[in-house]
Amino acid sequence: MEYTIQKLAELAGVSTRTLRYYDELGILKPARINSSGYRIYGQYEVNLIQQILFYRELGLQLNQIKDIVTDPAFNFAKALHEHRERLLDKRNQLDQLIANVEKTIAHSEGRMKMTDQEKFEGFKQKALKENEDKYGKEIRGKYGEETVKKSNEKFMNMSQEEYEKSVNIEKEMRELLKNAMITGDPASELAQKAAQLHKKWLLFHWPSYTKEAHAGLAQMYVHDERFTAYYDQEQPGTAEFLRDAIQIFTGVKNH
Repeated sequence: MEYTIQKLAELAGVSTRTLRYYDELGILKPARINSSGYRIYGQYEVNLIQQILFYRELGLQLNQIKDIVTDPAFNFAKALHEHRERLLDKRNQLDQLIANVEKTIAHSEGRMKMTDQEKFEGFKQKALKENEDKYGKEIRGKYGEETVKKSNEKFMNMSQEEYEKSVNIEKEMRELLKNAMITGDPASELAQKAAQLHKKWLLFHWPSYTKEAHAGLAQMYVHDERFTAYYDQEQPGTAEFLRDAIQIFTGVKNH
């Protein structure tokens, strides 16, 4: 069966503007253009828009989706199995949060006792899972399974006060970076204070610290586009500037 852009938009629950944008990006092109100049979509495109919407639901960015669906090795059946696994993981995360809410209700009503640490377990598990999905393979390859395991254990044992401190330190570090970049000098006082705060933030998460590991992580921020995108989301070049500041701070330069 074939669909015009209007019909496919109605079927998929998206706007025609979205479909045109996907065409411009090269993510979803029509099967053909008819004699009247209208985009016409076939069964392959119907299946593809379903896959794209699955990936969007799972939180992937459009550039990531494009890399996946335009890969010559892309397989619809395999992708569906992967979607199913990720959705099951997502459901498990929601189940944990629901259980956490139910325990908190019972605690507030005096039906059971709940420690402060237990109140935030669901959120921590969710954060760990998201981090594992995004960076797990690369981090394990660089630092090893045992180091990652110890880091995860330290994170799960973190008190809420410690967790809030780590979040605030990262925010302060990013604000300092923004101001330091105006100077253009990674050796400036502001940039070096940002590097020092980055180390302080790491100490909340890492089981141990070395200058070499710190500099290596900073280099990964530049080499891995996902880390780069995270730091560069507000100001392009932030990841590279932070890398340079940390290399000066640690006295270790990686290539």
